[in-house]
Amino acid sequence: MTVDEILRGIHKRAAATFNTTVIPDPIIRARLDYVCRCTSNRSGVRLLMACLLGKLDKPDIDPRKPYTEIGGADSFSGRTYDERYLTKFINEHRLPVNQTTAFLTPTLRNIDHSLTTDRELVGRPRELYIKTLELLEDVAKHRIAADVLFVETVRVLLQLRDEKLSRMASLLETLKRTEGALPLSSEAIITLISQHLKCKNASRLPVIVIAAAYEAAGVLLAENALPLNSHNAADLQTGSLGDVEICLVGDNSVVTAYEMKMRRITQDDIDAAVIKITRAPKRIHNYLFVTTDFIDPVVAEYAATFYEKMDGVEIAILDCIGFMRHFLHLFHRLRVSYLNAYQTLVLNEPNSAISQTLKEAFLALRQTAESDE
Repeated sequence: MTVDEILRGIHKRAAATFNTTVIPDPIIRARLDYVCRCTSNRSGVRLLMACLLGKLDKPDIDPRKPYTEIGGADSFSGRTYDERYLTKFINEHRLPVNQTTAFLTPTLRNIDHSLTTDRELVGRPRELYIKTLELLEDVAKHRIAADVLFVETVRVLLQLRDEKLSRMASLLETLKRTEGALPLSSEAIITLISQHLKCKNASRLPVIVIAAAYEAAGVLLAENALPLNSHNAADLQTGSLGDVEICLVGDNSVVTAYEMKMRRITQDDIDAAVIKITRAPKRIHNYLFVTTDFIDPVVAEYAATFYEKMDGVEIAILDCIGFMRHFLHLFHRLRVSYLNAYQTLVLNEPNSAISQTLKEAFLALRQTAESDE
């Protein structure tokens, strides 16, 4: 049986037992439920799936040894199973786990020993890694079969997926009922998005604030934003100038680059931007920092000194909320288009960039704001 056939069989069994657990042992079931439902860190469940898949493909291996560096006939490459097979399986069934391998996370990188319960993996939450190692030991000690544990893992993930989709559908349906009512004012939209920016793990949102402006007004400006790069991709990897890159309509050359920070901009940031600008294949017009923090006047003045030095390329620092306020009042008649663009961009981002919790938080905040109106 091929690995793909194993995965198809696991999914078929999980779907057939969707409403009923296949694990009679309450302790093992509780461990697995915690690992599957730990929304703050999804690497545990992906690690577990990779190890179980390796065990099902090669029954003689030890599921606690997913690193070839360990050596011996019973070790294997968990990362290979993860990247070569699980990624496709996860995407195909829209399972709520990380979109990339667990083996490149700081906790699971560069390990050369067995993942036994007498060794502690340094990661948060601590309980997640403890329970994941306990589950791998349950399989290694034959307290539960690998296929049964894998079926239950997928079953719980399918439930989580459907619960998520149901919540999103309910929130969106509630918002539809307010269509046709008096639209939110510009200031109400600013308040709504400001509340969203204050949520936990919101570092991607300032990028969306800027991108949504060009989605809403790009035609009027005769400018458009290039597709956003991955949240975790470095500029050196992508070859990009900033987090949001603006081109003139009909021309893919970047004329304005935005770089977002949820901290204070420093002179080192300005210097790094200067290097990127000088290395750019074509001359840009503006390099704009957008921050949610205080703008240091000294740093702002330092940025301004480069206009003449760089033959007309302007570097400046903008306040994130100030940018949004000016845009919404300047394009007041596009305020609903802006809000809808922001919502669409938020919902379309992968969960690794904007979590499901953060997506639902925005819909709930908007629902409350529009109900108040």
